[in-house]
Amino acid sequence: MAAAAELSLLEKSLGLSKGNKYSAQGERQIPVLQTNNGPSLTGLTTIAAHLVKQANKEYLLGSTAEEKAIVQQWLEYRVTQVDGHSSKNDIRTLLKDLNSYLEDKVYLTGYNFTLADILLYYGLHRFIIRKLKHTEVGNEPNIIQGTEIKELRFKHKCLAQTYL
Repeated sequence: MAAAAELSLLEKSLGLSKGNKYSAQGERQIPVLQTNNGPSLTGLTTIAAHLVKQANKEYLLGSTAEEKAIVQQWLEYRVTQVDGHSSKNDIRTLLKDLNSYLEDKVYLTGYNFTLADILLYYGLHRFIIRKLKHTEVGNEPNIIQGTEIKELRFKHKCLAQTYL
């Protein structure tokens, strides 16, 4: 999913009216948002955090200092580890690591749904869909059965096992 499409979906799930115009810069197609009140914002996580604040849903950025740091950690992980990896071995390793991390958690920060969950889901979506094209109908992992962000929950076992 292209970054502009992800940001448009995020806008919709946050209840923001469409109106932001996104462009991309450079070879890696880094998203850019031209704001009405100042300089442009660059980068998926920077723009996503801006949208969360614009929607007055700061709780998605974490509620404690530790949770905010964990959200930031996973947003960085999304950009540095998930984006750009497309080999089957890279994806398998990434999903195994994620599966291990989520062993005793409901969401990436523990028990609270955050922007990190949303953006990591969007980043992994292409791998899940690619695998589902080769999977029988009805065997979809729980992570993608609900179409709305509100219903999204990481089902760590399904995520890794479906791809592997």
